[in-house]
Amino acid sequence: MGEATVSIEEKIAILALIRTPGVGPVTIRQLISYCSGAENIHRSDFKKLIKIPGISEKIVRSIQKKEGWTEAEKEWEQCQKTNIHLIFYTDATYPKRLKSLYDSPVLLYSSGTTDFNAARSVGIVGTRQISEYGKSVTETIIRELAPYNPLLVSGLAYGVDITAHRACLKNGVPTVGVMASGLDVVYPAVHKKTALDMTEKGGIVTENPLGTKPDFMRFPARNRIIAGLSDVTIVVESAKRGGSLITVEYAQNYHREVYAVPGNLGSPMSEGCNQLIKTNKASLFLSVDDMMQDLQWKPGSAVETKTRTDIPEKELFFEGFTQDEGQVLALLKKSGDMQIDDMSWQTGIHLGKLATLLLNLEFQGMIRSLPGKKYALI
Repeated sequence: MGEATVSIEEKIAILALIRTPGVGPVTIRQLISYCSGAENIHRSDFKKLIKIPGISEKIVRSIQKKEGWTEAEKEWEQCQKTNIHLIFYTDATYPKRLKSLYDSPVLLYSSGTTDFNAARSVGIVGTRQISEYGKSVTETIIRELAPYNPLLVSGLAYGVDITAHRACLKNGVPTVGVMASGLDVVYPAVHKKTALDMTEKGGIVTENPLGTKPDFMRFPARNRIIAGLSDVTIVVESAKRGGSLITVEYAQNYHREVYAVPGNLGSPMSEGCNQLIKTNKASLFLSVDDMMQDLQWKPGSAVETKTRTDIPEKELFFEGFTQDEGQVLALLKKSGDMQIDDMSWQTGIHLGKLATLLLNLEFQGMIRSLPGKKYALI
């Protein structure tokens, strides 16, 4: 199921799965992997679906009720009419930084001109109760980042987030706001004007269907996307139990760099940053120049990533891939093709996780699926 062959019907079928109660992104990729496409999932009978590892009877019943189809078709039409971009996991424009992550969204809703695959990206997060010190630091960071041409990622919230977005607009830095709601429900509403301005150079993005309200549990999920889209995340100000610390946790899990701005010992809004530095969960942020020396970034456009043909053969299957992906690719290179159960046994990767990993590699154009649940390199 390569990127060029994905039909509108297949995309609507994915939308229908997203709209199905109890079916999340990991489950959807698992189902797609075993059924070789979303349309095939909806055509499959109960006996076939219930045999898929990790798929419960409740999930199968929900899928077979086809409750999501009507909403999916309406949403597709609405997005086409309102120029909302639907970026599917199978699309070439899907963010490469997210594609390799186990819990990445199956679909992103986007508005604007954002290049999610910009050579460099920086996330900035922090408290909603920003101090004058935090505001000044945030604005300075953006101003000093401008010569490095990054994409600036934040969450469109009060405080540090909106300060960063507005500073980007002022300094000509592309910026994207990751939302915890549907794209048509800007929260907080007072940031609608800024969100609209951002679509001229950057944009807004979410994994949530249109009309979704920003309930409490959607914010941690939003934070994982901020972390996943960012090469490096900077925490400007944070309380000891601030929401920004969730973003830090995701960034660490994704093996991304984290920096924290030190703050006044008497300020509750600096306790989180100071604690991150103390416990070595974040590097000490002193200045953009200092951080750039650590990252070895130079002003101007970043050097393009090597293409597959530029990479020596011995590095071909490991450059740019996770350890698990590299292990699978090396195994397939050696064996020619292999059945998924044998692959799971030889790599030690749980079958459910392996199925998702194989789907990731298939979408990236590295492997192809064969009859009998076998896989081979392309």
